[in-house]
Amino acid sequence: MALIESDLAIIDATLAGPLGESEGRALTSELRRLLPELVCLNCDASDVLEDAWRSYPGFDLHLVDASNHCTAMTYDPTLANGILLARKVTA
Repeated sequence: MALIESDLAIIDATLAGPLGESEGRALTSELRRLLPELVCLNCDASDVLEDAWRSYPGFDLHLVDASNHCTAMTYDPTLANGILLARKVTA
């Protein structure tokens, strides 16, 4: 499943909306409910070396290509079949 514009719009609205400041598990659960075929992962932003595809106040959004044996980050939505939400930790 490649990410299409309507998927990206749902992800964007969810991350930019009131849930965007919630805990990662609640956010990934909501995105899995809205986009059941989407691989949706979460971690702390400090665990990710790659630059974010998009950034929101509480999370960085990374696109994931999980079509092969190993997952890899991608910047191409047509290759992405998942997302990684990297929670920004404020001190």
